[in-house]
Amino acid sequence: YGTTLTGSNRADWQNSKLTLLWAWNPAEMIFGTNTAYMVKLARQAGAKTIVIDPRLSMSAQGLADEWIPIRPGTDCAMMAAMAYVMINEDLLDEDYINRYAVGFDAQHMPEGYENAESFKAYIMGDSDGVPKTPEWAQAITAVPADTIARVAREYATTKPAMLFQGWGPQRRSHGEQPVRFGCVLATLTGNVGVSGGHASGVAYAYAGEFAPAPGMSVPSNPVPYSFPVHAWTDAVLRGNEMTRKDGVRGLAEGEETLPNSIKFLYNPAGNTLVNQHSNINRTVEILKDTSLAEFIVSHEHFMTPSARYSDIVLPVCTFMETWGQASNWTYSPSRILMPKVVEPLYDLPTDYKVASMLAERLGIYDEFTEGGKTEEDWFNGFIDGMLTDNAEIYGDRDAFIARGSMTVPYTDDIPLPFADFIADPEGSPLKTPTGKIEIFSVAMAQFNETIGDPAESPPIPKYVQEWDSPFGPEAEEYPLQAMGHHYARRTHSTWDNIDWMEEAFPQRVFMNPLDAQARNIKDGDMVRVWNQRGEMQIPVRVTVRIMPGLVDIPQGGWYTPDGSGIDRRGSINILTNERSTPYAFGNPQHTIMVQVEKV
Repeated sequence: YGTTLTGSNRADWQNSKLTLLWAWNPAEMIFGTNTAYMVKLARQAGAKTIVIDPRLSMSAQGLADEWIPIRPGTDCAMMAAMAYVMINEDLLDEDYINRYAVGFDAQHMPEGYENAESFKAYIMGDSDGVPKTPEWAQAITAVPADTIARVAREYATTKPAMLFQGWGPQRRSHGEQPVRFGCVLATLTGNVGVSGGHASGVAYAYAGEFAPAPGMSVPSNPVPYSFPVHAWTDAVLRGNEMTRKDGVRGLAEGEETLPNSIKFLYNPAGNTLVNQHSNINRTVEILKDTSLAEFIVSHEHFMTPSARYSDIVLPVCTFMETWGQASNWTYSPSRILMPKVVEPLYDLPTDYKVASMLAERLGIYDEFTEGGKTEEDWFNGFIDGMLTDNAEIYGDRDAFIARGSMTVPYTDDIPLPFADFIADPEGSPLKTPTGKIEIFSVAMAQFNETIGDPAESPPIPKYVQEWDSPFGPEAEEYPLQAMGHHYARRTHSTWDNIDWMEEAFPQRVFMNPLDAQARNIKDGDMVRVWNQRGEMQIPVRVTVRIMPGLVDIPQGGWYTPDGSGIDRRGSINILTNERSTPYAFGNPQHTIMVQVEKV
């Protein structure tokens, strides 16, 4: 689409007749204030709700009419089979599709790629000899063929319908593909730019869902280079060897690699140095080698796994010791006051104070602080600016502080994403190379001409077998897939050190009774979970709420190794792969194969 602002406003969800929550779990993953409630309202208004997810999540249990378990990493196979049913049973308006999109069939390919593989040729098997039938997909996904065909027919014929994707499937080895596939299915079924439909994709709110978002300006950075955040360990280990094929940007003409590796790591308020990054054992070895990362600084309130590997830990104030306001995220029409409730303990500085002191020593104090602004100055400016256009509704700063929040009200005239494009595709083109919805991505095709591999990052969305897969040779030694869902008791790794949370949601591995019985494992047993990258020992919860062939280790547990290097807390990144996805160079951390046995 040329944008990530693809999400319809939540009030419009009640106009849908069918809701597919594809690996999306708003009951636990929130996705903005009251999102689960808005799904509930849509269901009450008549939308049949189907959850497609390997787990019987809280959303599947509390918000859905049907749960369809699917093998992780195979979403594109089911989506491809749905497209096959739609094409084979003549459920699509191909003239409509070809008016708004490029790449659907051979007669409507982008300029310069007329002879490239079209989406229809791939789906029907004309280009590779493999029709993407529901029977083909059943063997891959473990979803029955008749279920796939039924859902395809429902989604194609129920008008309007909403396919809302979660973000878990894109955190896999070829995570670009399922996100794009969801957009294609929305396009094929005519659900883009219509009330009650949904364009799918990342689905940031298009309009009407954002409260004003004040923030500090970002000073200019004289260093032109950047690299994907997931590759930061590579930048320490071999930065001076990293090229554009590693996702490096900012190289000048004639420059092939970064000029140097990273030697200094500055980590304010983050646990991604160790706990939240892939392949913890590899990361720890990199951080322990003083010839690589020479100096590591963290800001922290607690001695987290990442702080333990820092040379200097700067203790700073918590959010309860300074004034602030909560930023929005995805769907969030509210701004929440975060008041100071206690004075800073032990005269500790705030993060801003530390940064200001560093800026002063670097000679950029005035630029960073905009002439010496204090935290109180920043806070007052944020709030006053936020309320400028909303004073009639919300009053002034004192009123906001007294009330504690502001919420943008829903109205009947909130625009829909892409409605202008659907009304006039020539007069309101998209910000894509072709101006249309790109079922065939020109950008990905050009990427493959210089950097990428079309088998790994195909320009049309495809099912690509993952590099750690039940269908690969690695499954002989490690036959179970593992996933790490967002746990209700934590925000990533934050709150893992809270005892009361542990009582409510203990850290453990979830396993289907069939897999447990085959290993003589009973509920509550201590089990060993391992692969070629690491090992943990934690209790097991045997439950039918997860499909066979899969174990679930909620992500965010604090890495706690014993003297032998075995993690005793269930930090899933002891098992994950540091390799990045082939096009976005993104996080693949849900792509895991393991073995489990009773200790």
